[in-house]
Amino acid sequence: MKIVSIVGARPQFIKCAPLSRLIREKHEEILIHTGQHYDTGMSDIFFDELKIPKPNYNLGVGSNSHGVQTGKMLIEIEKILLRESPDLVLVYGDTNSTLAGDLAASKLHIKTAHIEAGLRSFDRSMPEEINRVLTDHTSDLLFCPTETAVLNLKKEGITTGVYNVGDVMLDSLKYNIRIAEQKATILGKLNLNSKEYIVATVHRASNTDSFENLSSITNAFCHTGVSIVFTVHPRTEKYLKQYGLWNKLCEKVKVIPPLGYLEMLKLMVHAKKILTDSGGVQKEAYMLGVPCITMRENTEWVETIEDGGNVLVGTDYEKIMDAILNFKGVPVKGNFFGNGNACAEICKTLNKL
Repeated sequence: MKIVSIVGARPQFIKCAPLSRLIREKHEEILIHTGQHYDTGMSDIFFDELKIPKPNYNLGVGSNSHGVQTGKMLIEIEKILLRESPDLVLVYGDTNSTLAGDLAASKLHIKTAHIEAGLRSFDRSMPEEINRVLTDHTSDLLFCPTETAVLNLKKEGITTGVYNVGDVMLDSLKYNIRIAEQKATILGKLNLNSKEYIVATVHRASNTDSFENLSSITNAFCHTGVSIVFTVHPRTEKYLKQYGLWNKLCEKVKVIPPLGYLEMLKLMVHAKKILTDSGGVQKEAYMLGVPCITMRENTEWVETIEDGGNVLVGTDYEKIMDAILNFKGVPVKGNFFGNGNACAEICKTLNKL
């Protein structure tokens, strides 16, 4: 088959890498990069480290409002699909790139597959939730990472073309963890000792765009007395400076730019705990067995909460502080995301089409 794969953001590059390797053993793959994440530290380094093939098309859409960004992607992806006439379009996750790719293909009556289908936070104020729901309801093949995701789809009347294959991010993690341990030098660069620091990431609009939320988070970071390494997304840096929080934060916390996948993996696996508002980082923390503190009111990865490895604290200063100091985060079961062979399971289905 000719398969068009569409990516545009950091988590999608990580998920695409192991699946692309398998797809190309039997099929022709055309890779589209929408340019949703375009900074070198958020894009190019992932293609280099994970040995993802160079995209056939790079749309260079960049930052903008959700409507403008999605609309530009939709227009350009449609042109490519008309030119390439693929048998299948494959989209990942829950970004604007996901929705644009799925809509463009669906309107042209091209079969679509959604990797990481069925996730729900049940919070429609999140753009990602809208993207997930719409993509799931227009996709032909829905590759779910967990049984909870399958049940979510069933409750919405979607039962055809649904497969619980496990999580492709676990495939990527298992493949790269030894490489990261051998090659990544981030601990030495930052003068860090294993299990003596906390890793933090903040990028969600509900946190970055709110002075109240972002100031509460940064105040907690500054007052814990614990060593925190804060990898700062370019958008987050913009708001920290706009709100007058940047200099205060830098005095108390190790602030560093976004890392490549291997360096971030090494930093996370040796962390004492992880503070984040990212869905992907929550999941990676759980897979690595590192306690996770999630600065949101809800999560699409409910299994990590139910199993004890993750806790929701919102942006409440006291709750963040308490979790940093006291949350143990020891999972009970630890086996919700499959066995690291999701890509093989997906390809088994694709090979039968």
